[in-house]
Amino acid sequence: MPSVQFKDYYKTLGLERSAAEGEIRTAYRKLARQYHPDLNPNDTSAEDRFKEINEAYEVLSDAGKRKMYDRYGDEWQRYRDAGYTGDEPRQSRTTVDPNDFGEWFARRNASRQGPATNGRTRTSTPPRADRTEESFSWEWNQPTETGSSGRFSDFFETLFGNIAGRGTEPNPFGEVRGGPARGEDVEISVEISLAEAYRGAARRFEVKRPELCTTCHGTGIARGATCPTCDGDGRILKAKAIEVKIPAGVTTGSRIRIAGQGGVSASNGEPGDAFLKVTVRPDPQFERDGDNLRTEMSIPPYVAVLGGEAQVKTLDGSVVLTIPAGSSAGKTFRLRGKGMPKLRGEGRGDLLARLAINVPTKPSDRERRLYEQLRDLDSAESGK
Repeated sequence: MPSVQFKDYYKTLGLERSAAEGEIRTAYRKLARQYHPDLNPNDTSAEDRFKEINEAYEVLSDAGKRKMYDRYGDEWQRYRDAGYTGDEPRQSRTTVDPNDFGEWFARRNASRQGPATNGRTRTSTPPRADRTEESFSWEWNQPTETGSSGRFSDFFETLFGNIAGRGTEPNPFGEVRGGPARGEDVEISVEISLAEAYRGAARRFEVKRPELCTTCHGTGIARGATCPTCDGDGRILKAKAIEVKIPAGVTTGSRIRIAGQGGVSASNGEPGDAFLKVTVRPDPQFERDGDNLRTEMSIPPYVAVLGGEAQVKTLDGSVVLTIPAGSSAGKTFRLRGKGMPKLRGEGRGDLLARLAINVPTKPSDRERRLYEQLRDLDSAESGK
């Protein structure tokens, strides 16, 4: 009976799962030479094998992709897109029983209206962290005279996409299986001021990203020998200028995605993305606390005693604040909407201004006499 075998990239390159990076590279180059289309003209089987070799190397030569593949198999890209890293704790081994799909069939049949048709119902299933190291084997009925292959084949088609020319329906996860691998993602670090984080900013970068070697087209082989342009790596670094807008409200650790500006795919897949990793420099005037800002305002002693007005600096300029009489050092005033813009959502945080009393370190002779009078007055009042 037919069975579905998932792609084993290690087997494709003739390697053990414990193979080192150098072994992977060596195996790839050896097989790429053997099955290179230039050395096997008009041999479609060699061409297909060459594509499989490139796809396997694309994944196993990248440490991050390899870790995800080792953990989640050929579904690793879906898990990565869902936020998984490959470091999730392993749970108990899962055994799959074909009878478990009875509920699936019931849902599918219930979703249809009228007699059976060739329509397909797409579902969306989130990644399951408990699916570790499973091995699947499906059976299906041979097609009948009407072309229908039974409901198990119907399930097979919906899950994996039609084969043998029976359409191009994607599986329930919204993907077409067996497609070319994406290019590598590129990360760029940028440092901005707090004022730029407050208003938003723009940066122009010249990034070096891996691109396919135009001499060997990513194979590492040119005219039957190691490519002299990329030294057999299949990729070269090329500089490219990109301009990125940094939204208001970013904080240290924020990552901005620039779609399609990463490395190119070695197997004609979509290019990777570039990610801008932001660091906001400390500011001498303001301290950030989430979407709020904290600052300190100084007033002379007489304002603290008698009350009055004081200027408070904000990132939009200074504002005047009324200080009530008898205010003590350390009292905090909240200025609503004067903090940082909220990166996710509308509005701004608040500015929290902490009161400090500015005591003169070198008072004038007159100030000294007045403070002495205050001291004597306080002593006299205390003695009553």
